[in-house]
Amino acid sequence: MTERDYNDCVDAHADSVFRFILKNLQHTEDARDIVQTAFEKMWKNRDTVVTETAKSYLFTVAYHQMIDHIRKSKRMKLTDTFSEESRVSRDVSPALKRELEMALQQLTPLQKSLILLKDYEGYSYDEIGKITALNPSQVKVYLHRARLQLRDFVGKPENII
Repeated sequence: MTERDYNDCVDAHADSVFRFILKNLQHTEDARDIVQTAFEKMWKNRDTVVTETAKSYLFTVAYHQMIDHIRKSKRMKLTDTFSEESRVSRDVSPALKRELEMALQQLTPLQKSLILLKDYEGYSYDEIGKITALNPSQVKVYLHRARLQLRDFVGKPENII
């Protein structure tokens, strides 16, 4: 990977990696740190990173950094509340957005990541498997279970709209 390829990769993928991590962590500064670390690791390993797979490489590194961060946070037992400004906004009704965020918080970090990677970022089962170190069959099963858990929590869409 050349310096130009690296810069193109930063321009093309920084926002989507940041969005993915922010959706999982719900904390802007931690998400920025994780994304920066992912790009730093890619720079250090640029000789071995293939330009065509750079996006997958970034998501994989960022995902693993996020999991490490979550584990550290649990050990430290930090309790923080985050303001509405730090959350990613969409053109969705506030009630629906709150309900969906509450539903996502009920999932395990792996389930939440699978939902976000597939439904929000649009990755294939194979790509998600590479990012999360699962095989495609496991991804499908875990994703199905996560969606069932979301459906059970949310209920019918008419109830929250």
